Amino acid sequence: MTTNETARAGTAPGEQGQADAGAGVRSILVVGSGAMGRQIGMAAAVAGYTTTVRDVDATAVAAAERDMRSWLDGRVAKGRMDQDAADAAWERIAFTTDLEPAITTADLVIEAATEKLDVKRAIFAELDRLAPKHAILATNSSTYGSSAVADATGRPDKVCNMHFFNPALVMKAVEVVRQERTSEDTVQAVAAVARAMGKVPVMLHQEVPGFVANRLMGALRDEALDLYAKGVASFEDIDEAARNALGHPMGPFELMDLVGLDVSYLIRQATYELTGDEAEKPHPLLEEKYRAGEYGRKTGQGWYRYDR
Repeated sequence: MTTNETARAGTAPGEQGQADAGAGVRSILVVGSGAMGRQIGMAAAVAGYTTTVRDVDATAVAAAERDMRSWLDGRVAKGRMDQDAADAAWERIAFTTDLEPAITTADLVIEAATEKLDVKRAIFAELDRLAPKHAILATNSSTYGSSAVADATGRPDKVCNMHFFNPALVMKAVEVVRQERTSEDTVQAVAAVARAMGKVPVMLHQEVPGFVANRLMGALRDEALDLYAKGVASFEDIDEAARNALGHPMGPFELMDLVGLDVSYLIRQATYELTGDEAEKPHPLLEEKYRAGEYGRKTGQGWYRYDR
């Protein structure tokens, strides 16, 4: 179920003058075709890398392919990309349910699977078994440091976090997080790929739950939830304050709805399980929304109501 595989076989990075900066990386495999995986894959293809997005779910793969074709067509329609560039990017990307042969030629594998540690460890063990010895194995996890999966491989020096932000085609930051055994060559190569994609690498010298951006965002979110729970202000007015006093593009409640209240809850719960710190537990109001299935924009109801 591979698309474009024959057409892209002879392409090489650098066609748009960016991917040559990728420190020897020419071929990228993204494991997981959800919202993050498909966008990471497209960002890589636009940057000039030969790219494969792989998922075990054929329905998810088909949805990812449609979504990314629509994204490219939209860029062209809005005058943000010319047709030749869009066609070239499309020729460089394939969507598939097959792990091979893409993994046998991958220089960098980016895992973007579900935030379940047992699943990730199984994936990394398989990637390590099949990928070339020089290949870097990175996780897009927003919760788990790569030390949680590195020992499932025989190449811990080539394992790190490459954490993109949603939506990955828009957001500029990419957190590059090393664990104790990650080599300097690995983090520099991953940072170079991020820059080639037009991103700004944020380098973390050690693992910390939540990394940098999510810890900052989490502090604001928790304070907003506390203010609302105490009746200090409505969630709408708290959002107004964030936008109009702090200059944020959206308030913390709007942002939770956009990211997904389920995602916010699960990240917080995973952080609590990692640290055992009671202060890291999901806020009761967040848990209430999660239990009610009110996840935000994706369900039509979160803090705000949305037309679907």
